[in-house]
Amino acid sequence: MPEATRTLLTKAQMAESIAALAKSIREAHVGAKEIALVGIFTRGVPLAKRLATALRQSGVKVQFGTIDITHYRDDLSTFQMVPKLEGSDIDFDLDGMDVILCDEVIYTGRSVRAALDELYNFGRPKRVQLAVLIDRCGRELPVQPDYSALKVTLQPGERVAVRFEEVDPAGDSCTIESQPTSR
Repeated sequence: MPEATRTLLTKAQMAESIAALAKSIREAHVGAKEIALVGIFTRGVPLAKRLATALRQSGVKVQFGTIDITHYRDDLSTFQMVPKLEGSDIDFDLDGMDVILCDEVIYTGRSVRAALDELYNFGRPKRVQLAVLIDRCGRELPVQPDYSALKVTLQPGERVAVRFEEVDPAGDSCTIESQPTSR
């Protein structure tokens, strides 16, 4: 259990941040026939769904898909328990489309690399962009988000925890959690 938790975004601030992300995406794609939002399991999926809803309400035609990066992770051997396989679901043609990958947090960039590997199994998009709720500094790969709501730098032993009511019983929250140090 974490020693200390600090609120990064309240539920209301998360909603405002997602609305701002949707606005930025809409403004960057004026004149586009349609765009595709692809959520990375697990918490990139509810982010992508909420962005898709907001974009559709503003008149943007949006395709929606999900992507499971489990088989493309380079850190699977470090997991004590293998993540649940969700399977990818992209039932539209990606060829020539503007695709926006969605994830709740970018940190090292490795999840995005894995998502790109899986995404290209479904076609060849015209352009791929990245939308994240939180940009956590500390990249290990040259990957940067095109759209982010908040950029944070954490201390060693801290992590960002984003929760969405769609997958987390406690509901929407975005916190910084300090992990207990081992003695």
